[in-house]
Amino acid sequence: MIELDASGHAISAADVVMSPQYPKGKIVPLDGNLSTDQVRYRAWDDDTWDSNGGQGTIDAIPGRENAPIDFMAPYPASVFKLMVGFGVMQLVDKGQLNLDDTYAYDPTGEPGGSACGGKATKPIRQFFDEMITVSKNESACALTKLLMQKDAVTPLDQQFVDMGLPMLQIKGERPADGGRWVDNIMSSLDTAKLLMILNSSPGPLWTAPNGKPVTKDVLSDASRAYFHQEIADQGLNQVLSTTNWCGRAYPAPGIAQKIADRWVNPTDGTVTADGRVYGQDVRPCQTNAQVSFAHKTGLADTSGNDAGIVQSLPGKNGHNYIVVVNCNLGYRYVDPNRPADPTGIYPVQYSQKYGLLGKAIDGIVAGHHNS
Repeated sequence: MIELDASGHAISAADVVMSPQYPKGKIVPLDGNLSTDQVRYRAWDDDTWDSNGGQGTIDAIPGRENAPIDFMAPYPASVFKLMVGFGVMQLVDKGQLNLDDTYAYDPTGEPGGSACGGKATKPIRQFFDEMITVSKNESACALTKLLMQKDAVTPLDQQFVDMGLPMLQIKGERPADGGRWVDNIMSSLDTAKLLMILNSSPGPLWTAPNGKPVTKDVLSDASRAYFHQEIADQGLNQVLSTTNWCGRAYPAPGIAQKIADRWVNPTDGTVTADGRVYGQDVRPCQTNAQVSFAHKTGLADTSGNDAGIVQSLPGKNGHNYIVVVNCNLGYRYVDPNRPADPTGIYPVQYSQKYGLLGKAIDGIVAGHHNS
């Protein structure tokens, strides 16, 4: 979590890891650049989690063998689409792409039925919107393949390292279809710093390892604004915020977010996002919302994630911060009190502990501001 001042600069930050090795949590020491060399990050692996007591074996960053904290970073799932989006927008800024260009995606050489789907021809802008707002895997495959066709992935990974974000890594994707995402790596800390760039704060945000300041200008004003609007238009508000299920006894309320109007039926107030029907009238929660939450979620069987920028709505104060939660509490884990979902309603796939955590973090930040 990174607390922000009125201009969007960090005024406080906290990073905590939990695992079987640190069941009560371990506070990660951070330096003045919101970085740490005190964690030996290990790459996520399901089999290792199950068979080795949650102790990772593959180093994600070389040279950290003597770091005092040893932690297997959870699989980021669809939050990795933030990295893809960043790479696409940089190509736009370089003049190598235009969002209104039409891209013919062809997963040649890969069998049908995969998460990447089949051939599709759409404007890049549409692929991008689908990838971010409703986490459409087929669109993420298309844009990942596009990055690989432009030979942009390796330079992007190096740029992340050069900016002091070594735990942002796109790794192992198939060139044929842009699929196979299992080796992607993201830490909550470096993801939060990436979101600081999208928040468009003026001046230096932090200093890179080479001594140069990192600023919002790694993306153009237009690209940052577009990207930020896309995450602000998130349709899957069901993790740290649970507003899509406004009024239900389960899951518990999370961050009191206002949902983008594009998903809300003006007649009955229900939310439908890419065929996911949530079935609740969210208008009471829209009226009582405290914040906007520009974010990206990610879900797999052993992965539950949410990463975003929280900003106070007009007339509300004290809620300006970036929050990222990466966890292995995915859909294979179910709360014992989770009720059955009504027929035709999109099922609750995450533990409501995420919503409870989101609400607690928001309360702490607001309390800090108002104290």
